[in-house]
Formats: sequence, C-alpha cells, structure tokens
Amino acid sequence: MPEFSTRFTRRRLALLVPLLTAGLTITACSAPGTEQTPSGDADAAVSTELGTDPITLEMYAETGFPLAKALADEFTKQHPNVTFNVREDQFTVIVENAPRVLASDNAPDIIRLPTMVDLVKDGLLKNLDPYFDAHGWDKFPASQLVQLRLTDGGAQRGSGSLYGMGLGYSVTGVFYNKKQAEQIGMTQPPATIAEFEDLLAKAKAANLQPIMQFNKNTAGINFPHQALQNQFGDPQQIADWIFQKPGATFDTPAALKATETIQKWAQVGYFPKDANAIDYTAMMGEFMKGNGVFMFNGDWESANLDKNMAGNVGFFLFPGETPDAKRVAMSAPNTFGVGAKAKNADAAAYFLNWAHTNGKAREISVNVGGSHPGGPSASALPAVGEGTVLAETLKASQQLGADNGAVDFTANATGGIFASAITPEMQKLIAGQQNPQGYVKAVQAEYEKELSR
Repeated sequence: MPEFSTRFTRRRLALLVPLLTAGLTITACSAPGTEQTPSGDADAAVSTELGTDPITLEMYAETGFPLAKALADEFTKQHPNVTFNVREDQFTVIVENAPRVLASDNAPDIIRLPTMVDLVKDGLLKNLDPYFDAHGWDKFPASQLVQLRLTDGGAQRGSGSLYGMGLGYSVTGVFYNKKQAEQIGMTQPPATIAEFEDLLAKAKAANLQPIMQFNKNTAGINFPHQALQNQFGDPQQIADWIFQKPGATFDTPAALKATETIQKWAQVGYFPKDANAIDYTAMMGEFMKGNGVFMFNGDWESANLDKNMAGNVGFFLFPGETPDAKRVAMSAPNTFGVGAKAKNADAAAYFLNWAHTNGKAREISVNVGGSHPGGPSASALPAVGEGTVLAETLKASQQLGADNGAVDFTANATGGIFASAITPEMQKLIAGQQNPQGYVKAVQAEYEKELSR
C-alpha cells in the first residue's frame, strides 16, 4: 500500500489476508514446503533459543505508528538482555531507503517493509522458511501469511517462501457516526450496496455529509473504490492482479462498474466537494467533529475513535450486491521482515514469533495497534470493552476470516502503481477530468509498464 505515506497506510496496507482466526482467503496459497525456492541461507540451521547474552536488535520502523516500539519495549521488559535501537522514518522515506539500508554493513535486523518483490529479487530479505519450521508457524492460518510469500526469488507473490511477518493484521470497512445514522433511519448496518446507497441519498437530503473521505496526496477514495470492486466481480481476479499472475488485468467489468459508481457518488455530492484538498489527518479531524455520516477506513483507528467519539461510532464490513453475499474486504499485515545481512536474525525471528504468541504482546497489538494480533488459530483474542468500536472491528475480522474474504490492497500491486496511476487518475476522476473507462485503462497501462521494466 505502495503503501500510503499517511497514517492509514500504517496498517495495511502493506491493508490482506490476515486476520484470521479461521480459514483460507480467496487468494491462492501453497502449503508450506511447496513451490518454495530457498535463497541464501534458507536451509541453514536456526536457533529458537534467545539465550542470556546481551543483544541489541536494530529496528527500522515507521514514524507515528506506535505498535512496533510498544512491542519492543515489552519484549525488553520480559527479556532484559535484549534491547532495541529503533530508527523511525516516514513510510515514503522507508520505501526510498529500504534497498540502500538493507544492503549496508549495518543492515537492520527487523525492518518495516514496503513492497517486498524487488527486495527479494535483490537478495536483501532473509528467507524465513527455516523459522517457519522451527517456530511452528504451520499452526498459523495459511491465509495469514499468504501475502508474505514469494516464488522463485521474488517472481510472484502469493505462494512460495516466506519473507515477512505481520505486527498486527488490519481489516478495512466503514465507520459511521451513530447519532447521524439514526437521523437518516439507519437501525442496523446496510445489508446490500443498494441499501448503502439509499442511506447516502438520505444523508444528502438531510443536509449531512454522506461520506467523509480524503483524496489529497494519496487516493483515499481508492478505499471505497476497491470496496465496490471487491463486490462487483470475482475477488480472485483482483488478487491475481495484485500478485502479478500472468494474464491478470485491472481492465475488468467489475473495476469499470466500481469506477462508474465512484464517479456518480462524486457528481451527486456524496464525497466532500474539496476531497482532493483533504488529506488523511484532516479527514479524521472532520469525521471526529461530526462532519460525515460514513468514512471508509481501517481498524487502526479504532482506539482513536473510541477515545474521541466514545459511544458514537460504529463499524461494518462493506456489503455485497445481495444480502447473502460473502464478506470481502481489503486487509493486510503490518509487514516486517528480517534483513538478509541482519547480525541477529535468530533473535529477530524470535521477537516476531513472540509478538504473535505471547499474551501481553497480543494485548498490545489489539489495544495499541487496534488490529487482530494474528498467530495460531487456537489462540484466544484479548478481551476488549463491550460496546466499543474496537470490539466491532475485531468481530469483523473474524467474520472476514470465516468467509475467506480478505483481499490485499490494489495499491500494493506494484511498487509505483499507487503514486503513478491510482492517485493521480482518481484525483482527475473526482475532479471531472477523467472518465471511468479512461481510469481503468490508465491504471492497467501503468501496471504493464512497471512489470516490463
């Protein structure tokens, strides 16, 4: 989700398959040990013992996203011989710096990952297959790790060897202002897209802002666009495109219909008139002030919204075209990997395993990160307050897992697709300077251009 430079990218986006306490997602995933092409020291013996010798783990994390540091601090409390030297940068800086930093003699042990394909192709990330076996990660739902697998040294995502782990697994959907929802007659979340659009029309008629969404700098309106695209066609087509499967295309009837719907919503005023001038921070501020009945966003904002809109915010997964449609949503791990030149790779892998399996670590993932902690299928979720939006987003993640409906973000299809095509073309679409067919074809053209490099 290239990942977004604003806070909403922090969870993902990197925003899927994760979460899940049950089941496989719609994306294809090889079983551990199949189609795997070990690289470097993938077959080397590894240690699952931390020991007592002093260790300093070098961590390269994202500025403004507190989960990684909170987990590091708790790990040190439990393992006093291990300290962390945490370097933080904006995500856009990490995207630019990651290849150089990972290739340096002082490569980080643990790094927040941008898109992984090029890093794997260049041999800059450690193959985690040995740790998969040593730490028993076969007990994790296969869907939780599918986005983090690559075949043939980075040729294709979605199967093959494991090169990353998530610190928290996000789900996206629709937040809503409960008081304003009551004003327009919403007594329960809409069961279909048509019902949702009826609520948007009622909000507009009541002189309320139907959807508060940002679209400055990065295309936040890609959230509702993909929510529609996920439901208008076969989500497997989207997954194949994101994972760069041969012959996959963005130019599909589902993508076109989603784009036509977004254009219609913009034309009738369901988005703010100045959406292209609203950034992520401004969107959050406006929604929390009551300017917006609905907002498409991710569970990473759960704690923030529970604090600032206590008792007045709800969440639901975006519905399908029929009431019985399976739940489908963008979802992704907050991806971290181990540098191929890491000096403390075994300890880094131990930390990643601990973050998924330790009870206190799982509580931190939920309460600080606002997302599902991942880990073994049998692991219970930490308790959360009744009636909170955090409780609703965690429930949604379980529902998504039950329907095998997690899909990665289209923004993650290539390293440059979000900045080079999705964002500028979406901004032009909202401004009336692009048409739906042109949008779909422009995104596919940029995709093909990038894959040909």
